[in-house]
Amino acid sequence: MFRRTFWFTTGVAAGVWATTKVNRKLRQLTPESLAAQAANKALEAGHRLKDRAADFASDVRAGMARREAELDDALGLNASVDQLPAPRRHAAIENRNSPKYIEPPMYSNNRNEDH
Repeated sequence: MFRRTFWFTTGVAAGVWATTKVNRKLRQLTPESLAAQAANKALEAGHRLKDRAADFASDVRAGMARREAELDDALGLNASVDQLPAPRRHAAIENRNSPKYIEPPMYSNNRNEDH
């Protein structure tokens, strides 16, 4: 009798365990659950991509600033006016914000104008 009770209890426990496992797996394979898993993975991938893009952009900005400083040094734009050769000294003293006056052309080449 004890053997029968033991095997009956073992069978019931195995059945409950198997049923629980199967139901859990079936819940994971429903369309809603699959969609939620895919959405979570897409969000994680998006965050990783955003972080990588931000790192890349900061690297590019740092490289641009470094290269701009190199070019400024090579062209003498960071040097004081006294250290520049004569032609550059004159250009550095000039006001670069005021454009030189250029006379407009007498005739326009725009064929859409009314004449």
